[in-house]
Amino acid sequence: MTMTFPEGAAIVFGGSGGLGRGIAASLAQAKSNVAICYHSKKEAAEEACQEMAALGVKATAHRVDVQDIDQVQQVFDEAAAAHGRVHTVVWGAGPLVDQVPLADVTPQQWRRAIEIEVFGFFNATRAALPHFRAKGGGSFVHLGSAGDDLWPELDGLSVAPKATNDALIRGIAKEQGKHNIRANTVLVGVIEAGMFLELREQGVFDQAWTDEVQKNLCLKRWGKTEDIGTAVTFLASNAANYITGQTISVSGGYGV
Repeated sequence: MTMTFPEGAAIVFGGSGGLGRGIAASLAQAKSNVAICYHSKKEAAEEACQEMAALGVKATAHRVDVQDIDQVQQVFDEAAAAHGRVHTVVWGAGPLVDQVPLADVTPQQWRRAIEIEVFGFFNATRAALPHFRAKGGGSFVHLGSAGDDLWPELDGLSVAPKATNDALIRGIAKEQGKHNIRANTVLVGVIEAGMFLELREQGVFDQAWTDEVQKNLCLKRWGKTEDIGTAVTFLASNAANYITGQTISVSGGYGV
């Protein structure tokens, strides 16, 4: 399918990480301009921009702490100015998630997860909604967790905050559709990138964990960044212009 996009760029929060960078690449390959937001990985973000420029699209890098609402507004405005418009917010920002039972989660761990995932996304919506209304529409694509379908042991610090954002996505779809604003969620399974690779290197995910998780997969393999990128790119494109308030699980059938 050849995809087209509204004018402007997709802004990808968390776009310098393994999964976010792969999503940004998918958007660029489909010929959408991209604004990559990063927190600490400046070199990775700038390198990604160079790769996307080689594909013939405009790509810009923007540093932001998503917990700071003023920074988020400033970065959104910078991206809109650089590209003329933002057509889609892709929300993939998040911390490296500690794998602990809910009973052992500390108030500090919980606050960090909520501040970055939930307040961060709220800050992004606050920046984007007036812009989208002024420009005649726009879309949000939130990266949720396949844990919505089957609770993954020890991953509550990721699943619970993302579920809050899933609810916000449906609210945006319901309330903002009259402004031609769409909002959808992609539930992400185990993807061979980013956090999964980091935690596997730390020994958190061993062979016993792999065997147990793959029991709950219809497709007995891990996903690739392009699997998520393709779904996000579709939802950001004009091909999905009548899709809103929906959730698609890209997880190899996890929990079916």
